[in-house]
Amino acid sequence: MRSYSIGRAARLLGVSPDTVRRWADAGRLPTRRDEAGKRLIDGRDLAAFAVTLAAEAATGGAAEPGEPYTSARNAFPGIITAVRLGDVAAQVEIQAGPHRLVSLLTREAVEELGLAVGMEAVARVKATSVHIDRT
Repeated sequence: MRSYSIGRAARLLGVSPDTVRRWADAGRLPTRRDEAGKRLIDGRDLAAFAVTLAAEAATGGAAEPGEPYTSARNAFPGIITAVRLGDVAAQVEIQAGPHRLVSLLTREAVEELGLAVGMEAVARVKATSVHIDRT
């Protein structure tokens, strides 16, 4: 089974190495030490923790008053960074942490939602095909 360094785990989880260390110190994420004394995280433990984090984020967001309930699991809360309006179509860009998402929708939908640069928004993604690269 592959093991991950604190730094690599942080990159995979989208947080800082200090955050991973705090989780490990608090007992939320099991680690072990290698021969050199460096902390390592077993792949299965990291995978289970990533699922737990995602579930906490999903239930935390849905518990907020006024938040919609939805079956879409791929939700990216962020801030609108650009809105481009055409005659019929529109393009909206959202920066959600390290992720930049671009949505094409109707101009009418943008106007009805009142979307503008600087507003908080959630991009929900549904994919019919997902590609996975092994690193």
